[in-house]
Order: sequence, then C-alpha cells, then structure tokens
Amino acid sequence: MRHGMTTRGLFQQSAAHSPSFFSVARAMGPHADDLADFCIPCNPYFPTDGMFGELERNLRTILKFYPSDAGAITAQLASVLRLNPSTISLANGSTELITWIDQLLVDSSVAVPIPTFGRWTDQPLETGKRVDMFVLKEANNFELRVDEYVEFIKRRGSRVAVLCNPNNPDGGYLPRREVIRFMDALEDLDLVVIDESFVDFVEVEMNASVAAEAVVRPNVIVLKSLGKNFGLHGIRFGYQVSNPALTRKLSAALPKWNLNSLAETVIFMLAEHRAEYEESLKKLALDRFMMNSQLNQFPELTVYPSQANFLLVKLPGSVDGAELCDYLLAEHHLLVRQCGNKIGMTSQFMRFGVRPDTEVERLVEGLRGVERLGGGRHATPAIELVSHSREPERSIS
Repeated sequence: MRHGMTTRGLFQQSAAHSPSFFSVARAMGPHADDLADFCIPCNPYFPTDGMFGELERNLRTILKFYPSDAGAITAQLASVLRLNPSTISLANGSTELITWIDQLLVDSSVAVPIPTFGRWTDQPLETGKRVDMFVLKEANNFELRVDEYVEFIKRRGSRVAVLCNPNNPDGGYLPRREVIRFMDALEDLDLVVIDESFVDFVEVEMNASVAAEAVVRPNVIVLKSLGKNFGLHGIRFGYQVSNPALTRKLSAALPKWNLNSLAETVIFMLAEHRAEYEESLKKLALDRFMMNSQLNQFPELTVYPSQANFLLVKLPGSVDGAELCDYLLAEHHLLVRQCGNKIGMTSQFMRFGVRPDTEVERLVEGLRGVERLGGGRHATPAIELVSHSREPERSIS
C-alpha cells in the first residue's frame, strides 16, 4: 500500500462504530488534505458557505463566553420547530439521550431490530439489560415487517421497543402510517422509542416524522439528531420529543449546561436559514439517486434503495470489506465503512455516505481497481464496470 496506511486497527478499536475522521487524518499525515469521507454520513450542503463565514467571524466570542443554559437553547429550538418546549429535551448528541433513556426508562428488557445503530444494542447490554434482537433478514431485503416485529416483542415479553426509521445501515424506510400502527400495537409497553435521526432525508413521503404523535402518547419518545441533518457531527447535538412527563424525567437528569456555545449559535441561526436547509435536502436527494445509479453500474454489487443519506452495498463473495477499506484509503484516499462489526451483518456489506458527484467519481474509480485485492497476479477482477446503466433497484446476489 502506497503510504502504509491501514484502517484495520482503527476499526477494531470499536465493536460497532467507525473510527473518527480525525484519527484517520492523523494516520494519513500530509495526505489528509485529499481525504474524502464516505464513512460518516453527513449533509455536505449545510451549513452554507455564508453560514460558515458567519461562524468564523464570531468564533472568538463563541469560544470565550459561557453558553446559555439548556432551557434557553431548548426554547429557541422549540420555536423554530413549532413545538411546545415542555415536550423537548436537547442533549449533547443523540447518544447522550440513548444513555439516559436506558438508565432511566429501561428496567429489564428491550427489543431491537438488527442490524441497526449500534448504541441501541451496546448501551443496554453494557448496563446488564436483556436485549431481544429481532433479525432483519437479507432474504427480505432487510425490510422491517411491523406485524412480525410486534409478534416477536409480545412473544419475548420485551418491555421496551426500539425502531429506527430510516434504519441504519440499510436506509430502509417504514411509511408513517406503519409507524403509527406499530405504536398503537404496543401501547401497553413501558416505552417505545422511534429513532428518527435520518428522517429529514426521506423523500418518498411528506411529513414523515411521528413527533406530533409522540407528545400525546404516554409511552413514546421520538429521537432526533441535529448533527446528522445539519452536517455538523462535531458539535454533538440531538433532541427528543415526548409528552411533558417523560420530557421532565429526562431533562431532570441532564446537566443544566449540557450544550456548548457553538451549538447554541447554530440553533439561533436556523430560523434565518430554513430555506437553505430545505434546499440542501433536495440536493442530497438528487445525489442519492445519482450515486445509486453509479453504483448499480457494477453488476456484482447489490445496492439497496435508501431514504437516508447513505447507501448499503453488498460486495461479491470474492471481496472482503476490510481489505476494500484498506485499499480505498491507501490507493485513493477514500474513507469508507464496512459493516462486519455491526451485529447482524458481515464484512461483505459496505455503507457509503451519500456524497457529491465529484467524490462519487473517485469512489467509482477506486472500485474499478478492486481486482488488485484478489491476492495474486492471476486473480480475476472482482468488480468490473459495464458500459450500460440501470435504474436504481433492490436485488439480492
């Protein structure tokens, strides 16, 4: 490998998550400036250059002074979202809320579809809870079927149920009416959590969120991730929506100053830049379609349709995802995510964050050279680009 770079050690540091951009950049040294990140799904169009310019001009003030308390920042976010502030808790990333949900509201058992976001299995396992894992089958295209999941939850006697919509890592989306039906069927549970971290990227349905339903139900929490939506993972901010009693219980556990001044500044900027945010989602939806089309030109790949800002891809059996990660980083300076360390997946599956055309061209060029991973001079190409293109579709190898 050209620069002696490898992701294997970095990926092995965590059972379910990716290495940070910073750790990879440090490992790359002077080549980090050319690094393209397909690993962490991010909104590349927001904030706008103008918003970044405003943040840069005010950076000294932002860093030197204390932020407002959580109540003041939450009230502003509620105003922008047109929600009652008594139904929102704002935290230092959605994972902080997952931690408190587990510690405060999960007594004994939780049902989680797999594969999904790793903290929903890792967090309760770390605190000694029983995690009932409902397997989303590759033969069914990782589709979550509500009736089967509900029957599984009742059969196992799970007291808490989690549903991520769209799901991570496949981007599968459950229509809003089906999520409401899911909540109705589980009204006797201690808690139902709908993780909508990627719901703003949904294109097939208007008003996809069920947050308005959560505030009038006794046992439902809807989780949101502002970092994913706004392309600002580094700030670490997310929020939950639930009825006032649940919100009070979670808010009481959170520190009074649990958000930093940079998060506060961005939240107060949102009201003036809602139109730019909506435009960024349209651009990303187009990128998702085009990237899906580009990857579907490789007949050996299975590309799963997605309503999130990432695409799940299955590699041919002759290609190992860990080796592909190393190859794309070393030879093409592309950081990608293999899913072998996700419960319910293997290293044959890759999750690619949706990126603009110029970066996708680099990924396509990198995939053309995958035959080098065959292990010998006489290895046949594992992936070969064909001249025709196909409409994005879901298929199973």
